[in-house]
Amino acid sequence: MKNNKSKSRRSFIQKLFAAGSGMVLAAKTGFSADNSINMNEEPKIKRIKPLGFQWETQDPFLFCVHHEDFFPKGNENMGPPKELLQGRHIGQDFMIKDGFRMYHGETVPGFPGHPHRGFETITVVRKGMVDHSDSQGASGRYGNGDVQWMTAGRGLQHAEMFPLLSKEKENTMELFQIWLNLPKKNKLVEPHFKMLWGESIPNYKTDVNGKNVRVEVIAGKLENEEAPAPPPNSWAADKTNDLAIWNIKIEAGGTWTLPKASSGVNRSLYFYKGDQLLLDETKLANYHAADIRGDVALALKAGAEDAHILILQGKPIGEPVVQHGPFVMNTKEEIQQAFNDYQRTRFGGWPWENPGPVHERSKGRFAYHADGTREEKG
Repeated sequence: MKNNKSKSRRSFIQKLFAAGSGMVLAAKTGFSADNSINMNEEPKIKRIKPLGFQWETQDPFLFCVHHEDFFPKGNENMGPPKELLQGRHIGQDFMIKDGFRMYHGETVPGFPGHPHRGFETITVVRKGMVDHSDSQGASGRYGNGDVQWMTAGRGLQHAEMFPLLSKEKENTMELFQIWLNLPKKNKLVEPHFKMLWGESIPNYKTDVNGKNVRVEVIAGKLENEEAPAPPPNSWAADKTNDLAIWNIKIEAGGTWTLPKASSGVNRSLYFYKGDQLLLDETKLANYHAADIRGDVALALKAGAEDAHILILQGKPIGEPVVQHGPFVMNTKEEIQQAFNDYQRTRFGGWPWENPGPVHERSKGRFAYHADGTREEKG
């Protein structure tokens, strides 16, 4: 049995690297001129683009993925019924069928143990639960408004599984996973993860002409609302980098002015739910994004439906980016070293019985850290 589990884990890791086998080399300084407005005019809106599963971002971010799955009632193993697994590419299922995807999961949807180096993952869970396990022996369960901020640094393996906890009703999952780059000086720091529990994330609330506006301040500051501190080695830890992650909801027909940030920041707006959004006088269709100037204010107006918007902004790192699968470094030689180190050390190995561990169904929200710190949220 142990050998079978080991083979299954190796097969998954091989698939993971194969899926990301294309080497990406770029100095993340901006987008191409295609479909862009003449920058000599310094427009507020630089570029508009449709959104897919993986969202294009600007430096210091690497990309953002929006997961939305309408999972069925869970079975005894906290997965979907076996009959709903027929016709899927189990182990690499990214096509929506019956309203959901299994991703790299075989019994429970999700992402079994896989390595990272050189960047951070910020997992913003709107609905549903995520079970975390990693190569340092840490574990957790979080969701329904919680955020996990993980600095991979010199190297870490972790699993992110989506257990279907309810047997009585459907298990809807919605989350954003944001990849934030690290500067060269911090790419090999000690791995670390921090929980931003939903109840600790500040909400900026205002009423404009009788319409409600709410902004979850996940990173950065908005007027008097300041997000919990990020991990200590994050690009976000230095406030002069003006990094912000805001999740905005504007009531149907409502307006709100996005305040200006500091000069030199990159800012992207992702309109992920609603029928229409006006950026000043420019119409933005549902599931479209806009790269916008950060040093000017911008009026936002919702259409006939509530508008849901994600903002990613920050001062660019401005260093070369070389990405290969789950490793993000500055040079090809550093990528090769990451492969060598992973093959040699497995970034601490894998202390769990299987590649995609899930916690007991009855367990509430919690985080057990590698240093022995325990958080129980119920």
